[in-house]
Amino acid sequence: MDQEIKIQAEIVSEDTCQFTVDRPVYFAGSVYFANKEKAKGSPFAEALFEIENIVGVLVSENLVKVTKAGYQDWMPVAAQIGTIIRAQLQSGVPAISERVKENLPSEDEIREKVQHLFDTEINPGVAMHGGVVDLVDVRGNVVYLRMGGGCQGCGMADVTLKQGIERAIHEVVPEVGEILDATDHAGGRNPYYSPEKK
Repeated sequence: MDQEIKIQAEIVSEDTCQFTVDRPVYFAGSVYFANKEKAKGSPFAEALFEIENIVGVLVSENLVKVTKAGYQDWMPVAAQIGTIIRAQLQSGVPAISERVKENLPSEDEIREKVQHLFDTEINPGVAMHGGVVDLVDVRGNVVYLRMGGGCQGCGMADVTLKQGIERAIHEVVPEVGEILDATDHAGGRNPYYSPEKK
């Protein structure tokens, strides 16, 4: 590859950093690896799990989201991850094994398990704060959800999603890739997101 590979790192939370790459890392959708064992056969994920304390890897087209245990500084870890992303792209070898896609559960199976999780665990918890989480859709292994009631417009909604709901979904259905929030957080009585004025 002639062009320099550009990567933008953003610390999403204390334990998660997201890397946006200027080109696709994985063309075939979205995949989540919950541990080193699940990464076997996928060279890119295997390399990331060689970094100490890495406990989760999400790869979705040009987005790589890495979760680590512990509280060490992200800077040296992010530098290692950037090096691995560049090496993977320069290698020309597919980043993720085709076997991963072949072993994904059906959309209906994912929908059923996620809905059961929402009904039995997530919604009873957020209901105490006047909130509700709805499953909007499942496309491939990508889950779309909407937060309503007290969750819509709540400044803590993003934390609830990233640190609670995403983890719970991945525990129940590890094959789920991205989990996308379809909520209009600019609506409601107390929006935490305001569109830029033009």
